[in-house]
Amino acid sequence: MAEKIIMMTEQRGDVPVIPSTLETPVGLLSDQLARPLHDLRISVTDRCNFRCVYCMPKAVFTSDYPYLPHTALLSFEEITRIAKLFVAHGVEKIRLTGGEPLLRKHIERLVGMLAELKTVSGKPLDLTLTTNASLLARKAQSLKDAGLQRVTVSLDALDNATFQRMNDVDFSVDDVLKGIDTAHQVGLGPIKINMVVKGGMNDQEIVPMARHFRGSPYILRFIEYMDVGASNGWKMDEVIPSAEVVRRISAELPLQAVAANYTGETAARWRYADGSGEIGVISSVSQAFCADCTRARLSTEGKLYTCLFATSGHDLRALLREGRSDAEISTALAHLWRARGDRYSALRTSQTAALRRGANKVEMSYIGG
Repeated sequence: MAEKIIMMTEQRGDVPVIPSTLETPVGLLSDQLARPLHDLRISVTDRCNFRCVYCMPKAVFTSDYPYLPHTALLSFEEITRIAKLFVAHGVEKIRLTGGEPLLRKHIERLVGMLAELKTVSGKPLDLTLTTNASLLARKAQSLKDAGLQRVTVSLDALDNATFQRMNDVDFSVDDVLKGIDTAHQVGLGPIKINMVVKGGMNDQEIVPMARHFRGSPYILRFIEYMDVGASNGWKMDEVIPSAEVVRRISAELPLQAVAANYTGETAARWRYADGSGEIGVISSVSQAFCADCTRARLSTEGKLYTCLFATSGHDLRALLREGRSDAEISTALAHLWRARGDRYSALRTSQTAALRRGANKVEMSYIGG
């Protein structure tokens, strides 16, 4: 493959400059495009036990792949300290991601620490986690007890053979469904189920997935195959546009458009005309939603990324381990977000090659989806 693939151990990032004048957060922070800081996604591990073709293909992420050493990872205390600073700037939702976050030992302890944080208005955080559900059945109760509110589960097919081609480790659909049902039973909901649609591999599962989850307590969402990183060999002709997903489902199960729950919601909502539930479609490729993006991402070892498609991060771990004060780090965060002008998806199309040629592409498994 001609494009450079970035190994986890190569991620350095620039150490943010501490402004000379420190500031007190006021709970509202906007970037150059007037987008507020509202969501923080935290990757807690760069490891995963799946080898999904669109994220961590087995040809790249081999048994001797150089994952980050444990000492490079942010500790739970460091994660919580950074999260608290983000919350002071207006973050109300935190999502734990990976890799596979349930592989991080004692993840329940981190959940408990984050669950103690309160928003600027004094409300509990919206604390969620995205998982492949391989460990969810055994961990659901302890996660709920620790303070986790919801989970989002990745499931790319109902047909077992297709699903195993996607995850490439022979993990079964039945085990994922068991994890979903267990999470629902303990109260981790409403549960969202994400299906990444890759043309020619699993797009025949669009309607069966919709049919299966219609009328259930779960919200199914279809995600366009995205050009994150370089390891997945992304090609535009493998993207099934969300409009086509909606067309296929609506031909059998009529759909009606629904208004977004809030500004910046990634999924466009559609409900079944007979009232039997809803689906969502995430259209980062065909219908960019950069204008409403309110998400910051914290990598496994403490780099701040202001875009899923970013090519470089800002080394917050260095500030933590240099002994910088909360006021210093908080002020640095504020300056980084105010300088944010990312809108990669909106510029994609004909400019994509120029935008990305020679750039170090950050992998989805490194900063979460």
